[in-house]
Amino acid sequence: MRLFRRGETASTLDLLIAGLGNPGARYERDRHNVGWMVVDELARRRNASFKSKFNGKIGETRLGDHRLALLKPETYMNESGRSISAAARFFKVASEDVLVLHDDVDLEVGRLQAREGGGLGGHNGLRSIAQALGTPEFLRLRIGVGRPGRGDPRDVADYVLAPFEAHDDRDGLVARAADAVEVLVLEGLEEAQRRFN
Repeated sequence: MRLFRRGETASTLDLLIAGLGNPGARYERDRHNVGWMVVDELARRRNASFKSKFNGKIGETRLGDHRLALLKPETYMNESGRSISAAARFFKVASEDVLVLHDDVDLEVGRLQAREGGGLGGHNGLRSIAQALGTPEFLRLRIGVGRPGRGDPRDVADYVLAPFEAHDDRDGLVARAADAVEVLVLEGLEEAQRRFN
C-alpha cells in the first residue's frame, strides 16, 4: 500500500475519502447512505465545508499532517465512480489513496471492516468505482447494515433504501466509523483493522 507516500504523481492530497449515498431528502436517512453520514460526521469534526464539484459535494481539510478531501458523490449510487474518478484525476491521487465508505449487507449492523481491495460483493457503487478507476484496489471501510430480519417481507434493495431502526444506534455507528477513518489516516490501515475489524 502506497498510502501517504508522495512521489511521481505530485499530488497535494494524501487521501480522497468518498462516502457513498444517493442524493435528495428522500434518501438521506437510509442505510444505503451511511457513507454520506460518516463523511458528514468527519466534516463536522474538522469544521470542513462543502462546495459543488465533480458531480458531488467536496470539502478539503487536514487531520494531523495529512491533507484530506471529503467527497459525497451526487450521481446516485450506481454511478459513484464518475464522481470519484474525476476527483482522483483532479487531485492526482492514485487508486490506493482513495478510501470508500459504504454500507454492507453482509456485515451485521454495527460491524466495521477496513480493507484494501477485494471483491465487489454485488455492490453497484463499488462496481462503478472499480470500473472508473480501472482497478478494485482502493481502500474501503465496510459499514455493516445487516439484512432484513426473520419475518421481514422486504427484499434487500428495499431494506437498504429504508432508514435505520432506533435499536440500530445509527449515531453510534456513524461515530465509530468516523473514528475508524481517523485511526486509518493517523496510524495506518493495520491499526484500523486491529481496533475496528
